[in-house]
Amino acid sequence: MTNLNLQKLLESVRAGTVDPAVAADQIAMTMRAAPFEDLGFARVDTHRAVRQGFPEVILGLGKSPAQIAAIAERIVNHGQSLLVTRAQSDVFAAVRTVVPGAEYHDEAKAITLSQGEVAAGRGTIIVACAGTSDLPIAEEAAITARLMGNAIDRLYDVGVAGIHRILSEHNRLQQARVIIVVAGMEGALPSVVAGLVSVPVIAVPTSIGYGASFGGIAALLGMLNSCSNGVAVVNIDNGFGAGAIASLINHL
Repeated sequence: MTNLNLQKLLESVRAGTVDPAVAADQIAMTMRAAPFEDLGFARVDTHRAVRQGFPEVILGLGKSPAQIAAIAERIVNHGQSLLVTRAQSDVFAAVRTVVPGAEYHDEAKAITLSQGEVAAGRGTIIVACAGTSDLPIAEEAAITARLMGNAIDRLYDVGVAGIHRILSEHNRLQQARVIIVVAGMEGALPSVVAGLVSVPVIAVPTSIGYGASFGGIAALLGMLNSCSNGVAVVNIDNGFGAGAIASLINHL
């Protein structure tokens, strides 16, 4: 039972259309089910959607295609949406044998399948990135947030080296409820964007840059030291984390 279904059940009880005893039995039946499935190499958290509103997400790094496919099959069999991040094409081939409807997003290196009810976000999430090299992380954020029920507006290649590009999109920025800003190099773009809007900005440093960028550490430190209000920072290259946080904010 997802959070959305539980909410509807409780609303029905308040409205008097469902007997409280029947509702209690349904909730108890859901909670009695095993909270995870033990596959030996993984314990699939089948109750994460109940606790957090979205199913377990599979990180594709460090797992074999067969392992990922087995986990994906269990998640989908529970009627839940599927998201696999950092997945190569060979992983998708393995997943598709057990989840024929799965979709592969080459830029984001993500595998998705949407099923079940997902509560819609209240507004639009803008995903902006500084340069084309940042696209894989930006797309990971966009795909994640979209699967979680949010409307997405992409604003790509608007870095500060040509600052007129982001300034020309001021009206679009004003329409967003949350903004994700992805940037490498010195990581200046989130500060610029946050100075133009009155909504939360989630900054994502990427590992894109020359030697002194230290694999994204320079961008990370720049974003952490932003002088603009309302900037929160996730880990280097963590597009998934940014998309998940933006979704939480957009559903408040």
